[in-house]
Amino acid sequence: MESIAHFAKQFNSFLNTKTQARSPRTLYDPVNYILNLGGKRVRPALVLMSADLFDVPSEKALDAALAIEVFHNFSLVHDDIMDDAPKRRGKDTVHEKWDVNTGILSGDAMLIWAYRCFESYESQTFFELVKLFSKTAEEVCVGQQYDMDFENTEQVKIEEYIEMIRLKTAVLVACAFQMGGIIAEASPEDQKKLYNFGQDLGIAFQIQDDLLDVYGDPETFGKQVGGDIIENKKTFLYLKALELAEENDRSQLIHLFSIQPNDPDSKIETVKQIYDQYDIRPVATEHINNYTNSALKALGELNIDDIKKTKLERFAEELMQREV
Repeated sequence: MESIAHFAKQFNSFLNTKTQARSPRTLYDPVNYILNLGGKRVRPALVLMSADLFDVPSEKALDAALAIEVFHNFSLVHDDIMDDAPKRRGKDTVHEKWDVNTGILSGDAMLIWAYRCFESYESQTFFELVKLFSKTAEEVCVGQQYDMDFENTEQVKIEEYIEMIRLKTAVLVACAFQMGGIIAEASPEDQKKLYNFGQDLGIAFQIQDDLLDVYGDPETFGKQVGGDIIENKKTFLYLKALELAEENDRSQLIHLFSIQPNDPDSKIETVKQIYDQYDIRPVATEHINNYTNSALKALGELNIDDIKKTKLERFAEELMQREV
């Protein structure tokens, strides 16, 4: 089995053949723009890798991989509009470079294109792929709505937060893994284990992202440390701290996540001190390990040879080995 980097490179070569100039340029130039902004191409690479696990040529999975990547970028275009975000991957967002109406319509065209990618598959495979994809697309929308709702909800439970990140982030990773299994005609049992592997790994990754926002090295994290605190996001760390903190600290935390000071450094430091006081970092790390172990358990039950399992384990370890 090849590395994730190999499959990402293979997908990029395929994507380059699909992002050619089309008319009207005002509709399709923004589509090509967002797709060519880069990204690690992890999700489409996972589709290819998953098919390869069952000795099916990864070329057979390229169209499904394209569907995943087009859908993911469609969601980014619309998310950026909802967040009024000026930048994406260091470049102007679509609605900033063009306008909001163009962003909405080009995003809609991407969603339709994502579904059309499945037309190359035989009827039964087509049906199974579209059924899974439709379920996943709806779940991502539900997750996004929960995330928006949480901004104006005073009390959010840890369980509700986990469900939100499962829907908004993890199910698309799970979908990518299962799609490869569908194309490879893996057994329903193995498809389910692939899905569970991706889902639990996706949840672990997102909680780790929350942790890195506070405790990560900005040089390796790639984002501003404390960004979630500045934006008053209700992350796993914040919700767990509210759950464990005494009344005075809890009140202070709620207050800090309701303000936007001109100089956020003091706010970030105070929040971090509260997290440290209640050992939030090791608590978050425990949850990350639990979900990672659950993912590896599903992987261990897959009906593939041990060499391939070992390579998938290495991928999971590499994905989670970001410095905290």
